[in-house]
Amino acid sequence: MEIQEISKRYSQLAESECCLSCGGAINYAEPKPGEVCVDLGSGRGTDVLRMAESVGKTGFVYGIDISDGMLAKARRTAEKLGVPNVSFIQSELEKLELPDGIADLIISNCTLNHAANKQAVWNEIFRIMKKGGRFVISDIYATIPIAEEYKNDPVAIAECWAGSVTRSEYMQHLADAGFIYIEIIEESAPYAKGKAEVASFTIAGTKDSCNCCN
Repeated sequence: MEIQEISKRYSQLAESECCLSCGGAINYAEPKPGEVCVDLGSGRGTDVLRMAESVGKTGFVYGIDISDGMLAKARRTAEKLGVPNVSFIQSELEKLELPDGIADLIISNCTLNHAANKQAVWNEIFRIMKKGGRFVISDIYATIPIAEEYKNDPVAIAECWAGSVTRSEYMQHLADAGFIYIEIIEESAPYAKGKAEVASFTIAGTKDSCNCCN
């Protein structure tokens, strides 16, 4: 029910002008020519198309989303613009339909907080990333644990607050997945959202870094 509710909500927003993101991971991602990139929660495909231009004909970009409406919109746009080096895939974040070690760069904007099993998502990010690959993720965290009555509420989760975990729990997921060094690129002051207080941040990291966690 949770995934269906999220998919339904974002399918309805696919044709609107609403801004859905809580951050600007793409602004720090710096995709390079020839790279393979992945956007988790690619929505209408705007960031996928931007990265496709940056990686050029020798690169490729995958957009991952659960929403039928968003995927349809993204595919129509890519076809209309004649962008051949992209593919939009319907997949849950906890089990990505991509092979091991494929990605040079993974980005996401305010999507991971929707996942029911966030540890599984970070394990998947680590799995599909090449050695030396990197991620830039914008997301939210809760300043205190979300009340149990909201954690499994599909509407509240779809509103981008009830699925959030605390900052310390978020960072533990990354460490448990195998990421050693994490950089906080930007971080907001806490703000009210729904029945919670959350903060937005953009983080970056690499696979198999020899640095220590800050």
